[in-house]
Amino acid sequence: MTQETAPILAVEDLTRKFVKNGTVVEVLKGLNLTIHRGDSLAIVGLSGAGKSTLLNILGALDQPTTGRVLFKGDDIFQWNERRRAIFRNRNIGFVFQSHHLLPEFTSLENAMMPALIQRMSPRRAGEKAAALLTALDLGDRLTHKPGELSGGEQQRVAIARALIMDPEILLADEPTGNLDTETGGKIQEILLELNGNRQITLVIVTHNEKLAERMTRSVGIKDGLLYELR
Repeated sequence: MTQETAPILAVEDLTRKFVKNGTVVEVLKGLNLTIHRGDSLAIVGLSGAGKSTLLNILGALDQPTTGRVLFKGDDIFQWNERRRAIFRNRNIGFVFQSHHLLPEFTSLENAMMPALIQRMSPRRAGEKAAALLTALDLGDRLTHKPGELSGGEQQRVAIARALIMDPEILLADEPTGNLDTETGGKIQEILLELNGNRQITLVIVTHNEKLAERMTRSVGIKDGLLYELR
């Protein structure tokens, strides 16, 4: 199977164990999952079921105890840490429930950050960040710091930051969890439009049943096991 025909992400026999109070806890128990380019996938389940753990492993923020995660057929955990860091920065965009913006920096500077880490010129990074923020209706908030923005505006800055490197995959962990219904709905629309218009592969951990229903696929995690919902 070539990189062109391989799934964009695949999980094979994935386990993740933690030691808690001297006891081994197996959070993920031999998961298998295939995600194709352009998919939109919801991961649902009760709190503590392992949804965020799986998402962090998909994005190489955490490592499995056993098993493989394949990006276009290539096992990312056979790479060294430097290559995984480049993979995270260039190929994966992250949006979390808490936006994790740096409070001392403006919207523009926060959105530029991943590009600057990859040594894009400040001018080019600024142009890209400004264009993304403007597309997200934040053109008049470029010089505002996070404390001067609403919750929805902060999350849109986080989305711009996630998109600055033109990632192929967007991983979102309860991206509307801290927002009111109306604002959360707007963030949902942005994420779904990115998937539909840009063909960005979208994987969302969510408790929101209506959002999960709008994704092309849904899987659940229960007792460490993965099951297909639709």
